[in-house]
Amino acid sequence: MILTVTLNTALDLTYHVPRLEPHGSHRVTEVTERAGGKGLNVARVLAALGHDTVVTGFAGGATGTTVRRLLAESAPREGLAIGGVTGTAGRLTDALVPIGGRTRRTVGVVDASTGDTTQLNEPGPDVTPKEWAGFADTYARLLPEARAVALCGSLPPGVPVGAYALLVRKARALGVPVLLDTSGEPLRRAVAARPDVVKPNTEELAALTGSTEPLRAALDTRRRGAHAVAATLGPAGMLAVTPDGAWRAAPPRRISGNPTGAGDSASAALLSGWVENLPWPDRIARAVALSAATVRTPAAGEFDAAAYEALLPQVKVAPA
Repeated sequence: MILTVTLNTALDLTYHVPRLEPHGSHRVTEVTERAGGKGLNVARVLAALGHDTVVTGFAGGATGTTVRRLLAESAPREGLAIGGVTGTAGRLTDALVPIGGRTRRTVGVVDASTGDTTQLNEPGPDVTPKEWAGFADTYARLLPEARAVALCGSLPPGVPVGAYALLVRKARALGVPVLLDTSGEPLRRAVAARPDVVKPNTEELAALTGSTEPLRAALDTRRRGAHAVAATLGPAGMLAVTPDGAWRAAPPRRISGNPTGAGDSASAALLSGWVENLPWPDRIARAVALSAATVRTPAAGEFDAAAYEALLPQVKVAPA
């Protein structure tokens, strides 16, 4: 199985409005709610790709109860259809750790006139030292069975800023490959623990290294400890700098839609490519196609399977 860690899970609420006007009153045309947080989105995509996945992290209060219910309901019944043949979906297992605080909510407001999304994110519940120790025990129990682990998203209050660095070291001690997707000081500390793959966006790379040139920043991130860097470049695709070489992958055209969760689909693609032993160019081609197919859907953790099948052979991969 693949293990995904989401320490700051969320109940994602999405409101659709005809036009978002500052200071105005809006009539909402559609509301959706999802079990959210980066690692939960990654897990749903991995399951759709046919990989058994376990999600862990924290869930608390009435919001946490809703997140767990929605997570169970969102498990895919069928796997991805390629070439007209539908595969078997992977199992999606809930190993979230209960806490006393209330799981946060995020609110996304989609402006139908432009397709843009405005995001409001709560900070998350306070996690006690005892609750953090309980999670650490759960992680240590699950880790030996994992083929790979994804450490995703922000840290809620009370979790040590070096938490991801600790979790990276524990995984590496057991020989379990680690993908890291976070930002700020938790990213800086965890990179020094030598994760196998770091998946930042260009802004996170620049904040880490001080360089706004993605290739230079990715090379610097490798020097800081990351074995490989797979940087998302927005509509321009992905840059991968690895021990085997450096490549850029780009979609055949700009894909319009909702970008929420596109980066999480890229993480799922990289993890699935890793456990399937795909070469790096194929991994990032999958990541770009899957990200673009996610933009075509209204919610994170989903992708348009037909769009993915059509886009994958059109992704252009070239040496960086």
